[in-house]
Amino acid sequence: MKKTEIIFSSILLPIDYLLLVLAGATAYGLRFSKIYTENVREVVFSLSRAEYLHWVYPIAGLWIFIFALAGLFSMRPTRKIFDLLNKIFFACSTGTLAVILIFFFSRELFSSRFIVLAAWTLSIIYISLAHLIVRGIQHLLYRQEIGVHRVVLVGTDNTSEMLAAEFYRNPRLGYKIVYRSKSTNGELVKKVEELAAEDRVDEIIQADPNLTREEVIGLINMANQYHLDFKYAADLLGARRTNIEIKTINGIPLVEIKKTPLDGWGRVVKRIFDIFGSFLALIILSPVFLIIIAAIKLDSIGPIFYQAERVGAKGKKFTLYKFRSMIVGAEKMKEKLAGENERTDGPLFKMKDDPRITKVGKFLRRTSIDELPNFWNVLIGKMSLVGPRPHEPNEVARYQEHHKKLLNIKPGITGMAQVSGRSTLDFETEVKLDTLYIETWSLKQDIIIMIKTPIVVLRGKDAA
Repeated sequence: MKKTEIIFSSILLPIDYLLLVLAGATAYGLRFSKIYTENVREVVFSLSRAEYLHWVYPIAGLWIFIFALAGLFSMRPTRKIFDLLNKIFFACSTGTLAVILIFFFSRELFSSRFIVLAAWTLSIIYISLAHLIVRGIQHLLYRQEIGVHRVVLVGTDNTSEMLAAEFYRNPRLGYKIVYRSKSTNGELVKKVEELAAEDRVDEIIQADPNLTREEVIGLINMANQYHLDFKYAADLLGARRTNIEIKTINGIPLVEIKKTPLDGWGRVVKRIFDIFGSFLALIILSPVFLIIIAAIKLDSIGPIFYQAERVGAKGKKFTLYKFRSMIVGAEKMKEKLAGENERTDGPLFKMKDDPRITKVGKFLRRTSIDELPNFWNVLIGKMSLVGPRPHEPNEVARYQEHHKKLLNIKPGITGMAQVSGRSTLDFETEVKLDTLYIETWSLKQDIIIMIKTPIVVLRGKDAA
């Protein structure tokens, strides 16, 4: 851990304690304020401020201990804002539950449920604001290259290029590449020795997952020799190792590599999430549907909805519903336009200035509004809210063996690939991202992708 991260963590601890005390005091003040007592409910219990604070001080200390267990004082640069706020919510909720248990047999504090509820709400607000401000300061310092992780990046394959590009593009990640090496040759050893002697390097990152076992061991030994951290980019097999189940038969351990955590109860949870999410979306978006229907009818001749055959889970075909964004007979024109395909790296067809798209269709596609009827596909169980994109049968027919991994689960309205680059991603990168999603699925990850999707769409980022 960098010194700056230790300093920020040390600063957060007393700040959080003071804010928790402030949240408790504010809750007490609100309950005993004239506005509340005169307009909502009179005070029917006796609890002096001094007696109340007598309990608040040690309880705030207990909450700090809970915060530490939850990892709230970790200042890792790659931590995402959603993960931080999620941890704050659950840590404060756990602290509130502890208060309920402590005062289970006593009514001194529990005589006012408002105080408990208000303190819980205010603590989440205060702590969230404090952590976001501290994170913001940390990111500003990163832009000035203060407290950044200085790394030696090893590898020149596609994964290495993507990682390096992200480090350069996003300084808020807190990483600065001080040297890049194509391999683990003598030049790398000499450079690391030189950088370590001048205290200008903090860690080695093996970005190429295809290095030999001997090369990887050499990098680890080098990191240990110069007291550097070591990180590596896991390959797809590495991702699969996190999704295993071990059974013992007659003393012999059998290791099963599961296709996805969606096997079993995960599938049930995801389906319930899909039903509620799609049903709610169809109700809320019904006025928008009427406006779009009118716009499509006024713009061009043809049906309102576009029905297309797509390939879903386990290779089963289904009918996909979208708002029509192309002229009638667009499918017949596709063969003539095959030579204009801008996606030559895979089976997908992409054309920036597709002449088949209508005026309204361009807007619908740019904003992804044409995909709103997909919620009906989700509701009837043919698709999911989150998953790999549904592909056409002729595309799937050209899939290589490892591409068929995408057919293990239902396709989604949005997915990891869509929020990571949309149409600018090459097909193999899209497959890797969707494969990673399948093998590491969680409901939390689905929620994060759902939150990111409208942000990416509104920015118009990488729209096709």
